[in-house]
Amino acid sequence: MSATMRDVARRAEVSVKTVSNVVNQFPHVRPATRERVLAAIDELGYQMNFTARSLSLGRTGMITLAIPKLRLPYFAELADEVIGAAEARGYTVLVEQTGGSREREIELLASDRRRMTDGLILSPFGLRSGDGPRLETGFPVVLLGERSLHARVHHVVMANTAGTRAVTEHLLAIGRRRIALVGSYEPGAEGAGYLRTQGYLEALAAAGLERDPARTAPIEDWTMAGGADAMRALLARGVEFDAVLGLNDVLALGAMRALFEHGLSVPDDVAVAGFDDIEEAGFSRPSLTTVRPDRAQIARHAVALLTERIVGAGPEPASPDREAPYVADYVLRVRESTGPRA
Repeated sequence: MSATMRDVARRAEVSVKTVSNVVNQFPHVRPATRERVLAAIDELGYQMNFTARSLSLGRTGMITLAIPKLRLPYFAELADEVIGAAEARGYTVLVEQTGGSREREIELLASDRRRMTDGLILSPFGLRSGDGPRLETGFPVVLLGERSLHARVHHVVMANTAGTRAVTEHLLAIGRRRIALVGSYEPGAEGAGYLRTQGYLEALAAAGLERDPARTAPIEDWTMAGGADAMRALLARGVEFDAVLGLNDVLALGAMRALFEHGLSVPDDVAVAGFDDIEEAGFSRPSLTTVRPDRAQIARHAVALLTERIVGAGPEPASPDREAPYVADYVLRVRESTGPRA
């Protein structure tokens, strides 16, 4: 016969209520007691009746992760981390793809479909600063990404500006002075493109260099094909550069392909760097120097904030003017595409 919650309580020498508090991830259980209960669960092979839990708690045990595009490697890898972090807390993840559409994101926030899950982790792309009130629905929401929507919701971001400044400083340190930028951003917005461009400009300014607009290849489609096309356009215009910084890895990898087609060697003729450290970055030839945001940290923190709100253990977000986002760590991965030149 399968083990019951009462069996677990006897094995752990605690009350059935304590076992219930542990399996339902309620706070205020002493760490030693929690560990004893979890050990008893493992020993007995106890499995929770999730249907009964949902009925008793009024919760589904599921959360939604809404991202712009799964075909972009960064978001696919982020989704994998969020699913793992949620499973560790006893939650299942429903993944929604918004396509970066403002209308789709608004629909997701307002639709009755959100009641299928207990909370939402949203990586907005189309929402604008004036849309902040749409997020304040009483439904647990955590934002990912850089758009400042001025809403009373928790927000987890990566160090876009600092990370891009670090990789630009690396290119300068190895002697590159004519650094082309592949990517674009919406003027006045605070998305990743804008913030990463700021890091690039800060590094140039600190080195006493001025930005040459001719070395910027703006493009809206942040894909490998988009990066290749942007680089081909720079080459066709005869722009001189000795390094290329892609605002994400797929842009950098696409640019590297176009350089190869043009007969240029990476890194001998042109050093190339990116941002995100997707899996392909370590296996390209040459391997790609890039900035690695701590996706696991982003996922763990976002899931923790959301699930704590769901069970009522987490604090309400402060006002938009006081609530600072949680900024995840990053590291610079120096690989073959920038070489040893100095």
